[in-house]
Amino acid sequence: MKDGFVKVAAASPVIRVADCDYNAARVIEAIERADAAGVKVLVFPELTLTGVTCGDLIRHEVLLRGARRALETVTAATEDRDMLVFVGLPFAFGAKVLSVAAVLYRGGILALVPRRAVSGSPFAAYEGSGDFVSVGPYETHLCAEALFTHETLDGLTVAVELGGDRNDIVSPAVGYALEGATLIAQMADFPQTVYSDLEARRAVSAESKRLACSLVLAAPGRGESTTDNSYSGLCLVAENGELLAEEERADALAVSEIDVQYLQNLRRAMGGFGTPGIDCDVEYWGDELSETALTRRYRKHPHLPEGEAALHTYCERMLDIQVSGLVKRMEFAHLDHCVVGISGGVDSTLAVMVSAMAVKRMGLPSTNVVACTLPCFGTSSRTKSNAIVVAEQIGAEVRVIDIGKSVYQHFDDIGHAHDDYSIAFENAQARERTQVLMDIANKVNGLDVGTEDLSEYIDGWCTYNGDHTSMYDVNIGMTKTQVRAAVSHIAALTDDKVLKAALYDVLDCPVTPELLPIHDDLIEQKSEDAVGSYSLQDFFTHKILICGFDPVKTLRLAKLAYGDEFSDEELIRWLRSYCKRLFTQQFKRSCLMDGPSVEAFSVSPRTGLRMPSDGESTLFLRMLDEYESSLK
Repeated sequence: MKDGFVKVAAASPVIRVADCDYNAARVIEAIERADAAGVKVLVFPELTLTGVTCGDLIRHEVLLRGARRALETVTAATEDRDMLVFVGLPFAFGAKVLSVAAVLYRGGILALVPRRAVSGSPFAAYEGSGDFVSVGPYETHLCAEALFTHETLDGLTVAVELGGDRNDIVSPAVGYALEGATLIAQMADFPQTVYSDLEARRAVSAESKRLACSLVLAAPGRGESTTDNSYSGLCLVAENGELLAEEERADALAVSEIDVQYLQNLRRAMGGFGTPGIDCDVEYWGDELSETALTRRYRKHPHLPEGEAALHTYCERMLDIQVSGLVKRMEFAHLDHCVVGISGGVDSTLAVMVSAMAVKRMGLPSTNVVACTLPCFGTSSRTKSNAIVVAEQIGAEVRVIDIGKSVYQHFDDIGHAHDDYSIAFENAQARERTQVLMDIANKVNGLDVGTEDLSEYIDGWCTYNGDHTSMYDVNIGMTKTQVRAAVSHIAALTDDKVLKAALYDVLDCPVTPELLPIHDDLIEQKSEDAVGSYSLQDFFTHKILICGFDPVKTLRLAKLAYGDEFSDEELIRWLRSYCKRLFTQQFKRSCLMDGPSVEAFSVSPRTGLRMPSDGESTLFLRMLDEYESSLK
């Protein structure tokens, strides 16, 4: 359970209706299976020990006694297990029969939690505020509502809702989440219909996203009576809108890992969670935290959806966000031209394509996009050619402006040797390009459209007041992987074969700032040689800045996502570089241009990531140093 990971499961054993002893044996078998898988929280359906289809039998003394006896048997079977178990049964309380969740841990009953929504059911509502009750040798609380908090793992707080409770207009889960529950056990009672699985998936995904929690749902299974309905044994595990595990079959057991650290980080950012006021808060001791074997998958590109159809829709929406932002800014400023510096790289290619879409939406001719290629010492014929081909094919006005002479003049003015390839040599070119682009924009009543993306702003791979600066940056909210996806999307859809070939060649070119002299027209200065794989960087950004994970946990997940693509040494090297640059390059983010976000995360100093420009990366780097030392 280190790093906040908790292995959880939903189980739906094949029971026999009203055969409590048999059902207890099936429940114990499921507990044993879950224990072998390392599960720490296990959820069964409502009325597991009797079945939900008993009808009026549910109130019969024989069945009520049998259910209590079965609960004693199951409780004893949990004695040596570090597992929180939620099992359902009918429970006689005076003249009332309640549907309760028995919460078991290490051979004890922590509490009995009754169902609230009882209309149309054979059960009564519990109106007490907490009573002591006995189940054979066990004494416990009957709690109208309860939280179960792990003493050792910070952030693991579990609550339960039964049957129709989950369908209330304001379900108990809402209150539980506000009071600190990060995991909601949903002990369901619904039958199988043609849409039941779809509706359940939608519900748990939406609810877990809205409450920034995890949901574990177990529905009754194949052993239930088929008098009027069929039951499928649907089991689901969801976390913050993502479905992690699903099974729908006989003896279903859906197992996955939730990340309570991630959920806590989300809630700290959202605010409003953790308000005290629950009737019954039960703390239980767990074993010493050990590493949870992860079975859930972590994707290389967490900023992009999976599946061709989903990616198509996603890219269309990203492009619409960019175009809409640019159109609004131009109309507000009464401008009618877009000026874009094109290099043949993927970022400027997307910017010029977006500019073409914007002027088209405004009813302006395509020539109102002024695409400027500004070759200098590091420009290759391949990138220059691609830049011109793309601009020409979309009908832009193309200007080729060699800035070499003006840069040399600038070197002479400041006393910089022409063969001194230091940082001043590189930055002078970038700043000269920005000056030319802005002056052209002023001349043609246009807007200098920026090309830098979010990934480059995070690692600071831009020249301050050079390519760092523009009048409006359409790529500012997009990671490098999102930019590449958008360009690939455009290439796939275009019928222009020349444009398609140029776009795919742009995607095939290495990312380069083209600021150092080249030899034999070969691209030698590659950005990823200096800052690491942009795919890896974007993964780091998602885990460290969006999820709030520490570097060691991020490293662990990177190993899972990338497999053997990078060695441990490479991952540590690039993560250390990322952490350093995240802090040292903040001054470039503190004064960023306007531009639209495409995700709920940005580095805008106004609405996104806010950091001091002189913050220290010491704690982040120390964690990596200690981890690296532990490997030796």
